[in-house]
Amino acid sequence: MSESTDNQAPEPTPTEASARTSDVSPAPEPAPEPAPEQPAAPAPRPKPTPKPRPVPRPGPPAAASKQTPGPAAQPVPAPNDAAAAKEAATYGRVDDDGTVYVREESGERAVGQFAAGTGDDPLAMYVRRYLDLNAKVDLFDARLASTDLTVKEIDSTLERLRSETAEPSAVGNLAALRSKVEALGVRADERRAEIAAERAAAKAEAVTERTKIVEAAESIATTDPERMQWRPAGEKLRGLLDQWKAAQHNGPRIDRTVEEELWKRFSHARTAFDRERRHFFSELEERNATAKRLKEQIVAEAEALSSSVDWGHAAGAYRDLMTRWKAAGRAARRDDDALWARFRSAQDVFFGARDAANAEIDAEYGANLVVKEEILAEAEALIPVKDLEAAKASLRDIQDRWDAAGKVPRGDLQRVEGRLRAVENAIRDADEAKWKKTNPEQQARAEGAAAQLQDAIASLEADLVAAKASGIDRKVKDVTAALEARKAWLEQIEQAAQDSRG
Repeated sequence: MSESTDNQAPEPTPTEASARTSDVSPAPEPAPEPAPEQPAAPAPRPKPTPKPRPVPRPGPPAAASKQTPGPAAQPVPAPNDAAAAKEAATYGRVDDDGTVYVREESGERAVGQFAAGTGDDPLAMYVRRYLDLNAKVDLFDARLASTDLTVKEIDSTLERLRSETAEPSAVGNLAALRSKVEALGVRADERRAEIAAERAAAKAEAVTERTKIVEAAESIATTDPERMQWRPAGEKLRGLLDQWKAAQHNGPRIDRTVEEELWKRFSHARTAFDRERRHFFSELEERNATAKRLKEQIVAEAEALSSSVDWGHAAGAYRDLMTRWKAAGRAARRDDDALWARFRSAQDVFFGARDAANAEIDAEYGANLVVKEEILAEAEALIPVKDLEAAKASLRDIQDRWDAAGKVPRGDLQRVEGRLRAVENAIRDADEAKWKKTNPEQQARAEGAAAQLQDAIASLEADLVAAKASGIDRKVKDVTAALEARKAWLEQIEQAAQDSRG
C-alpha cells in the first residue's frame, strides 16, 4: 500500500544531509512513496479492524491515489540518538490499518501510513523526520550566535522552519519544537537589531574613512602652489583615488546622497589640483623663457668682456653681471646649466688673463719688495722711542726712501704697509704724549681747577660742621657725599699734574 496521506516532508539543510548519509532526507516534494504494487509479488497486509478514533481523520487515505508515485521506499535506519528517538516515539502510534498518528495538544493527527518493507518499526521514519526537524532548529539556533547570517537568511530560514513545523509528517514533541522555533523568532529579532546596528556602525565608519580621503585630497588641493611638490602630490592624489575605488567596491555601501556629496568634494579637489598645476607650470614656463632671454644677454656681455685688458673696469662689470644674473631668476634646468657654464667660462678667461698679467707685474715688483723690507728693518729699530726728535727726523727720511722704492707685489702690499704704519703710529703717540706734558695752557687749566676744588672743599667742610650741629641726618649725608666727591676730583688732578711733570 502506498503512503497516501503523508504531508510534505521537511527538506534538510546541506549540512544535515552531508552529516547524516544514512538518514532518510525527505525533499520538498511529497514524501517518497513505495513503488506501485506489482501483480507478481503483492505485499501482504493484515485486514484492518475498525476501532474508535479519538479525533476525526483529516482526510480519506484514498486521496493519496492522486499523488504521482515516487521511487521505492528505502529502509529507515534507526535514529542515531536512541534516547531521543524513543522519547519522540511516545508521541505517536500506528493504527491497525497502518495509519500513523502523532499526539498534539489539540488531539491526534494522522501524519501518514506505514508501508510494508520500510522496517520493523512503523514509527521510525516519522520519528526520524522529527529528529531532522529538531536538528534544523538546533542548527539555526547555533548559527544565530555567529556573524555569518544576513537578515535575509534569518528571515527565510525562520519562515521555512515555521512552515515545516506547522503540521509536519513527523512524530515527536511537536509543541515543544514549535515553542523552540518561536523562541528563535525572538532571538532572530534581537539578531536583526544587532545586524542593523553593526551595519549602521560599519556605514558610519565607511563614511568616516571616505571623509578622510576627501579631506586629504582637499588638503593637497589647497596647498600653496609655490610650496607644492607637484609630482609627489599627484602620486598621492592617485593613491587616494585608488583608496576611494577600493572602499566603494569592497567596503559597506553608504547612503547615496552622502556618497555623491563626498565624491563631489573629492572630484572638486582633484579638478582644483589639476587646474593649479597647469597654471603653475604655464607660469613657470613663461618665467623660464624670460630668465633664459635675460641670461643669454648677460652671457653675451660676459663673453665680450673676456678679452678686455682694462682690468679694473672689466672686473667691476663682471660683478654687475653677476648681480643681474641672480636677479634674472632660474631658467629651465638644462638651459640654466648651459648658460651658467658659458658665463663661468667667460669669467675664467678674463680673470685668468688678469692673474697672468698681475703675476708678471709681481715679478717686476719683487726687487722693490727687497728694498722696502730693508727700510722696514731700519724703521722698526726706532721703536721704542728714546730720542723723539731724532726718531722723527729718521722717520721722514725713511718715508721718502719708501716712496722712491716703488710698488711691491699685491700679495705683500698690506703686510709691508702695515708694518710701516705701526712705526709711524708709535712715533706720533710719543709726540702727542710729550705735548700733553709740556702744554702750558693745559697745566694752567689744571692748576685753576685744583684751586676751585680746594675752595669748594673748604666751604663744604664748613657746611658739614653746621649740618652736624643741626642734627639733620639727611643734610649731613648729602654734604658728606659732595665733600668726598670734590676730594676725589682734586686727587685726580694733582696726580695728572705730577705725571706731566715727571
